[in-house]
Amino acid sequence: MRLRQGMNPHQGVGPVVPVEPGRWPVRVLNGEPSLINLLDALNAWQLVSEAAAVAGRPAAASFKHLSPAGAALAGALDPGTAALYGAGGAPGPVTGAYLRARDADPKSSYGDLAAVSHEVDEELAELLQGLVCDGIVAPGYAPGAVARLARKKGGRFLVLAADPGYRPPPTETREVFGLRLTQQRDAAPVGPELLDPVTGERPGPAGLADVLLGLTVLRYTQSNSVCYLRDGVTLGIGAGQQSRVDCTRLAGAKTDTWWLRRHPAVRAMAFRPGVRRQERVNWRVRCVEGDLTPDEQDRLAAVLTGPVPVLTAADRTAWLAGLDGVTFASDGALPFRDNVDHAHRHGVARIVEPGGSIRSGEVADACREHGITLLHTGLRLFHH
Repeated sequence: MRLRQGMNPHQGVGPVVPVEPGRWPVRVLNGEPSLINLLDALNAWQLVSEAAAVAGRPAAASFKHLSPAGAALAGALDPGTAALYGAGGAPGPVTGAYLRARDADPKSSYGDLAAVSHEVDEELAELLQGLVCDGIVAPGYAPGAVARLARKKGGRFLVLAADPGYRPPPTETREVFGLRLTQQRDAAPVGPELLDPVTGERPGPAGLADVLLGLTVLRYTQSNSVCYLRDGVTLGIGAGQQSRVDCTRLAGAKTDTWWLRRHPAVRAMAFRPGVRRQERVNWRVRCVEGDLTPDEQDRLAAVLTGPVPVLTAADRTAWLAGLDGVTFASDGALPFRDNVDHAHRHGVARIVEPGGSIRSGEVADACREHGITLLHTGLRLFHH
């Protein structure tokens, strides 16, 4: 396999070779991947294949820079997602899973690498043609789907086929600054048997699906990481922060943005003909962030057919109060109760984390105060 470039365009690359001669986890069907493309694809494929196996339904992810911008299981589209992507009727489960994953954080998903756990059909191939997306990895493609996708980006759209039967070696190795590092691959199973309720009761089927999806997502997200989930969709992912509470706050802000984009005044924004989908996404996000500059106010007014919506502090507070039933997952132990206090502000009903910090008792007390179910797994899921 040939790479188009290294991590940066000025870095040369050598050929990609399989660890076990002749056994390829992925094959290139179209395009030429960069190093980041390939790393995204390998992480994304592992995420969606594991999530689908645990949930028993299709899964999808939208990957950017080695972490998911969004991930989701197949399920019904909410009206906001359906309207944004013109998904009339009910799309198939694989297309629906990807739409839910991409709409989790559509600003970050711009130029993503898509991953789905099941075959790409004509419906999904047609959808991808109209999105700013750099490539896709999937276990297979329906007749005609690869040819359709190969026409995207002037023939440069990356199409990768994953081998669903591939099992990696038990150890993995990387070289950093002249040192070769080897460790056991993280193959610890993620399942209901991990969950030890500390406060509250074990979740029902819907809550359990969110818990297990959250743990699977975190396994392939750059640490420190946390995520908020609801109805089989990640609402906000905080990745790669040195402070866990910064992850919690970052992902919480993304969760609020996801919910505020569904406010009637925001959904009612009417754009002039010719305004592209991504521009509509970005303007809705800027509106709900609530800090439009005077120049942005003028530019937004120029692309709308009606007035610029204004959400007052009272409007925001009232709407955000309607977000509930959210699951919060953390890849490492919560070191302080501040994570719980912040998570509570975003409709969190349950928290799943490894447990075992010196202040786990304080974290549990905070959950009791807020009426939050706390589940310990005893399993840390750092990923770097």
